[in-house]
Amino acid sequence: MRRLVYMLALAVVLSVPGFFYAWNGNAWSSGAVTGPATIRITSREISRVRVDVGRPGRGAGDTEIVRQNLFNRRIRSKPIGYAEFVCTLTTATTRACNVTIFLPKGRLIAGGSIQYQDLYELAVLGGTRLYDNARGTLTVIRTTKNPRRHILLFRLAG
Repeated sequence: MRRLVYMLALAVVLSVPGFFYAWNGNAWSSGAVTGPATIRITSREISRVRVDVGRPGRGAGDTEIVRQNLFNRRIRSKPIGYAEFVCTLTTATTRACNVTIFLPKGRLIAGGSIQYQDLYELAVLGGTRLYDNARGTLTVIRTTKNPRRHILLFRLAG
């Protein structure tokens, strides 16, 4: 049943029409600098650190710091950037997270609450350079557990 849910979520993500970021060999290019856009990339977790505060064990106030390499394997095999997640546990299973995504033409900032790490959505709160004033959503789907890999789908409104 779980596999079916993942496959359905993946099918929905992949069927979304939109704008895909592309590497033209010399620079990152897009159809438009502003306006609606969809960016689909993948990630591989490279580090995870948990800072335990208070009583031993997972609980409110603990912090998780996660770093991921970002890829667009259709364009090149090397990472195109990286992401840094800083999450504070609000319960034993729920996290309030801030994410910075470092891409070649700027940064995207996202944040929100994560309860289920297999599939979640965060708000895109802004960005720098090409992504200045970006707004929208970031949907994350975990594809493997070891190593942890994800699909990151940005739906930007402007």
